[in-house]
Amino acid sequence: MKLSRREQAKTERRRRIIAAARDLIRETGDTGLSMRAIASRAGVSLATPYNLFGSKRAIVLAILEDVREFHERFSRLPKTDPVERIFQALAISIGYYVEDPDFYRTLWTAVLDTSGKELRTAILNPQSHAFWAALIAEAAGDGAFAPEIDLDLLLRNLNFTFESVMLNWVFGAVDVADLEASVAYGYALALRGAASPAAGARLEAEVIRQQTRLAALRAESQAA
Repeated sequence: MKLSRREQAKTERRRRIIAAARDLIRETGDTGLSMRAIASRAGVSLATPYNLFGSKRAIVLAILEDVREFHERFSRLPKTDPVERIFQALAISIGYYVEDPDFYRTLWTAVLDTSGKELRTAILNPQSHAFWAALIAEAAGDGAFAPEIDLDLLLRNLNFTFESVMLNWVFGAVDVADLEASVAYGYALALRGAASPAAGARLEAEVIRQQTRLAALRAESQAA
């Protein structure tokens, strides 16, 4: 369906506001941007961001939706075993961080601030939780985990691993190039601990694979 000129102009203003806010977050390292600064960078009136989005939080949410074609990318991947799909999803997710580290480091700095509850909720949202829970359940259904493993607690532990690596990245203890391997190694260790006898060798091989990747990246970084 072809948009009217009015709708096209509205869509273009939304795009400019989202792009302006993202650029400002990257440049200033601050998610607490004023609507005036966003409007000025986008070349629109001060009323326009309020009319189109309503609040700064809504603009940040729109930025996250705008830059994440996550589900589209994931759906295009060839089907493989459920455990491998967990690591594929992780690679895509952290790929965004590697592509635009200044922007995502700013977001995670705000998330890890005790006053950043709204942004934390925006990033760690129910839809994201449901997606990862479904991946874990799929792997469990394929017999990857011992039957006594509590899948909710397993996912909670994986989330703790992810957030711990992000915290260390924000503090400068983890290089952006090491992000995926660092999280993937933690995931592999946790999943190996939860593995069924039938999947133990498969997940042990995953631990070794991620360990080898991480060791190689660290050696490369130390040699540079």
